[in-house]
Amino acid sequence: MGTENKTWEREFILLGLSSDWDTQVSLFVLFSITYTVTVLGNFLIVLLIRLDSRLHTPMYFFLTNLSLVDVSYATSIVPQMLVHFLAEHKVIPLVSCAAQLFFSLGLGGIEFVLLAVMAYDRYVAVCDPLRYAVIMHRGLCARLAITSWVSGSVNSLMQMAITFQLPMCSNKFINHIFCELLAVVRLACVDTSSNEIAIMVSSIVLLMSPFCLVLLSYVKIISTILKIRSTEGRKKAFHTCASHLTVVVLCYGMAIFTYIQPRSGPSVLQEKLISLFYAILMPMLNPMIYSLRNKEVKGAWQKLLCQLSGLMSKLAM
Repeated sequence: MGTENKTWEREFILLGLSSDWDTQVSLFVLFSITYTVTVLGNFLIVLLIRLDSRLHTPMYFFLTNLSLVDVSYATSIVPQMLVHFLAEHKVIPLVSCAAQLFFSLGLGGIEFVLLAVMAYDRYVAVCDPLRYAVIMHRGLCARLAITSWVSGSVNSLMQMAITFQLPMCSNKFINHIFCELLAVVRLACVDTSSNEIAIMVSSIVLLMSPFCLVLLSYVKIISTILKIRSTEGRKKAFHTCASHLTVVVLCYGMAIFTYIQPRSGPSVLQEKLISLFYAILMPMLNPMIYSLRNKEVKGAWQKLLCQLSGLMSKLAM
């Protein structure tokens, strides 16, 4: 094997979803709308939490972090994908590819850990409500949020270091919609078993470990809810967790399907569709799930709309 096929290409070509022009234009319009909704929805959630003092609680502090992660994750993938829909040559430089891999992988890891932290918050709220304010104090919330951001970022740096040390073939075509970890690893000219083991280990640490903590938290939560005699009390306790549980099921399900068994995992097309789900749908759905299924958020929306309506009436006079 010569030196020429052991070095990295300076740029790659992403094959994307389709080579048909009409399909690409349609996807451009569709994903532009969903990305706009994603950014607006998540920033409105953050703004709402900031403006309404009733939402200055640990649960909404973590929701603010989740919204920032969702916007950042979508932004690391979607704008470049939109440009490529209208470009004849879907080229991405090596530096941009590495940056995209780092941010998408890191932010994905942050979200998994953050969802486990939010499950712990709901566990304390339901199972030990009298000591909730004492346990979930500001210092602990800050440390848990920082742990989420640091763990995801460190994992991403480690995966990048391992991946970009691989000798690469002269093939510059990445059969994906962005520089995703498994798609980049497939460019290697050597056996990638060690990389697959590294992916498996990081999946266990940043995916299965938080998932097990979420399961444990919800086993405790459900057993506590079932002990509540009042139907109204059970309903109220369940509603405090319903939004988070919905997001957990959606978020962890496909990630486990994709990364736990990379060798015998989904096909390339399935990987692309799963990536679209995480980059387009999940960041857009999260604000909707937390808004539609949460009385406090709906109440804050109504209050904000009333204030805006009053302000518009005064300006119109």
